[in-house]
Amino acid sequence: MTDSPQIDSKARRRWVTLGETVAIAALAISALGLWNSWRSEDPEKPVPQVETKAAIPIAFRGTIDDGGKAIAITPVEPGHSLESLTLSVAGHREVSIGSDGRVTASEVQQLVGDPGKDPKPGSLSARIEARYIEAGTLKRGGGRYRISYRWEDGGLFGGDKLRLTGLNIG
Repeated sequence: MTDSPQIDSKARRRWVTLGETVAIAALAISALGLWNSWRSEDPEKPVPQVETKAAIPIAFRGTIDDGGKAIAITPVEPGHSLESLTLSVAGHREVSIGSDGRVTASEVQQLVGDPGKDPKPGSLSARIEARYIEAGTLKRGGGRYRISYRWEDGGLFGGDKLRLTGLNIG
């Protein structure tokens, strides 16, 4: 019976040795993984995401005010803020509108002239130039537009009056 405690201690020593071997192997694998991560030259860093928007060219829309006595010209894109607006027609002086974008019928009538004996609806081809702010940057832009109008009888003493009816690209 004295042999049995010796066998248990030998078996236990063998299992301890096997456990140590597994632990040393795991330590070696971990060390190789650490060495591999340090060896790589470009560490994996998150790339910062910067949201950039492409510049949108300015375009205008017109809203009739006071039954055609004026037209409010505003940018279509809400991110555009008008600094100044200029209306120009070939052969006439430029009309500076300002940042409110409001053009009166009397200003357009000076560019159209007298209707004559047969006042008919018509349109005026004009170039609209703008200085505007987009994303904190001052920019310039514009395009060719048509301002539509009609003539209204002014009564016995008033004469014919021009009334604005719309703004179109063209």
